[in-house]
Amino acid sequence: MTSFFSDPQLVLDVIRVISIFTVTFIVAFALTPVLTHYLYKYEFGKSIRATGKTPIYTKLHAKKSGTPVGGGIIVWGSVALMALLFFMLAAFAPITPFVQLNFLTRAQTLLPLGALVAAALVGLLDDYLNVRKIGPSGGGLGILQSLGLYTIVAAFGAWWFFFKLEWSVIHVPGVADFEIGWWYVPLFMLVIIATSFSVNEADGLDGLAGGILLFSFGAYMALAFALGKVELAMFCAAIVGGLLAFLWFNVYPARFFMGDTGAMSLGTTLGVIAMLTNSALVLPIIAFPLVLESGSVIIQVLSKKFRGGKKVFLSAPIHHHFEAMGWPETKVTMRFWIVSAVFAGIGLVIGLLGLGT
Repeated sequence: MTSFFSDPQLVLDVIRVISIFTVTFIVAFALTPVLTHYLYKYEFGKSIRATGKTPIYTKLHAKKSGTPVGGGIIVWGSVALMALLFFMLAAFAPITPFVQLNFLTRAQTLLPLGALVAAALVGLLDDYLNVRKIGPSGGGLGILQSLGLYTIVAAFGAWWFFFKLEWSVIHVPGVADFEIGWWYVPLFMLVIIATSFSVNEADGLDGLAGGILLFSFGAYMALAFALGKVELAMFCAAIVGGLLAFLWFNVYPARFFMGDTGAMSLGTTLGVIAMLTNSALVLPIIAFPLVLESGSVIIQVLSKKFRGGKKVFLSAPIHHHFEAMGWPETKVTMRFWIVSAVFAGIGLVIGLLGLGT
């Protein structure tokens, strides 16, 4: 029986993943007080508007008005910083530690990093407009504007995969790979858009979206590593490190909120990684709480439209329904974390089926 430690390359790869996770966590943690200072200094605070359209939500969260948004900058900013820093160090001072910590490669991480930053900048614009009350409905991009911008990001990714990388195969775990031709393009766009907006729906309680994403990216880190995509696993590890630092300050009572700059960018990136690992079909399992969140909103909207204004949930997304039932916010978050951990594990096991066959 072969020992894990008998394979030096495998040991080195594990050390690389753990090291980039650790370094990113430390950097993100150290930079957070700086970001927090500026978010409060420039009054980048969330406003809870009492429009009468969401009375339950307004009542439950009125006390959070003024808490800064934009905390997601800590996650994507620290990941982008580590990617560029070690890429440049490896290029200009190619000593072993710098080379081993460089995870920016064209084949594995250039596209997800680009998607992360592009979606983050769009989200940051939306957060800024929202805070300054610029735009339709009292501030921020309208739903059609947001959908249009993120569709452009998704379309670019689909074009890159289909035409540049020539990907057109979908993997069904434990069954086989299936050639789907040009259908790959709309599938890619659906995965990216659905995941990004689902994460945005989950960003409604202190620590909720961050915890769900932590387990989801952790599962994809393991899956990427099992596939031999070590740099992609390092990229996921960097995001997990950034998320842990973010959660330290985002758990109840939150010092700041993730905001669209974090939720939309990390949701987009999660979808891209699912496609890069050819595991889009297990994404709804790995990130099952996101399915619950977006599904509850869809059900609520359809019910109100076709049932004369009648609601299925007291408030949607579903985490607000549990709040309205009397569950403390921390209990809702913790229970969602448990569900997320369980389904991330199940999804990972299913995603590993058939590897190497």
